[in-house]
Amino acid sequence: MDQATVDAADYAARHWSFPETGPVVAGEKRHMVMFSRMLLETFNPYKPAVIPWPKLDGEARQRLISLPIWDIAVQTEGRAGLRVKSFAETVTEQPLREAFDRMAFEETRHKEVLSHLVAAYGITLAPEPEYKVPRDPEWGFLVTGLSECIDSFFAFGLFELARRSGFFPIELVETFEPVIQEEARHILFIVNWLAWHKANMKWWRRPYFFFKKLLVWAFLVGERIGLAKDMGGGKQDANFAVTGSSAVSAEDVDVAELMEICLQENERRMAHYDRRLLRPTTIPRLVRFALFFLPRRKNKGAIAPAAHGHAA
Repeated sequence: MDQATVDAADYAARHWSFPETGPVVAGEKRHMVMFSRMLLETFNPYKPAVIPWPKLDGEARQRLISLPIWDIAVQTEGRAGLRVKSFAETVTEQPLREAFDRMAFEETRHKEVLSHLVAAYGITLAPEPEYKVPRDPEWGFLVTGLSECIDSFFAFGLFELARRSGFFPIELVETFEPVIQEEARHILFIVNWLAWHKANMKWWRRPYFFFKKLLVWAFLVGERIGLAKDMGGGKQDANFAVTGSSAVSAEDVDVAELMEICLQENERRMAHYDRRLLRPTTIPRLVRFALFFLPRRKNKGAIAPAAHGHAA
């Protein structure tokens, strides 16, 4: 694709409005049509096989391959694609089914992007495990969806920190940008689907679904704690999205500063989608609450925001 086509696709992936006017009530069919069309109509048709990965000098390449994330990142995307596809097969209503199929494709494409990246820079991966179809497709999708809501929020901040710091070449940061923006779309879709799904289930199933979500949250917290403990003899960091600021910036960035960047980026990346779409609230609220208690440096030298090459 020529640059004008690439720019147009990038703009379309970040800006979307539902053509029908008037309020949209969470749970009604019009709501389902709106968030499904958002995901479908903001699709970015980039192809992983032709991504021009920039050449890196020895120092930049070493920083990249030293990031403790590659095995976990590839495996996470491998599981995500299968879990979303499995749940998509249980959905019959259109255009919701088409939107789930598109999300499954995009999750699989993320894995392909990562595979091409590690090949381009000679990053050695551990053998991948067998990806198994979940026995409960809804559970599998909830695990993937809520995990994305956590990890992508912090990834937005780390990605912006990497852009501002210049710790990695800007060409590399920009090359990976479409994947990061896709995660923002996925979060919007997941949050709106959760509200619609709950509103449309039978009343007697709602307490069960609420309890199921609590179990998923508990599972995700336990998974991260367990993986953190297992890091003693390994190289991979499952909590890199929260702890990885020193790996993407040479500047000393405290936790409060990183959390503020995450909040800003979360808002920026979702700002130009229809305001009638529900926004994620759980993680942003928890982070804002935590900011009241986090210590801050008195004379911190915050990294200045970088100009974005994307129409925001």
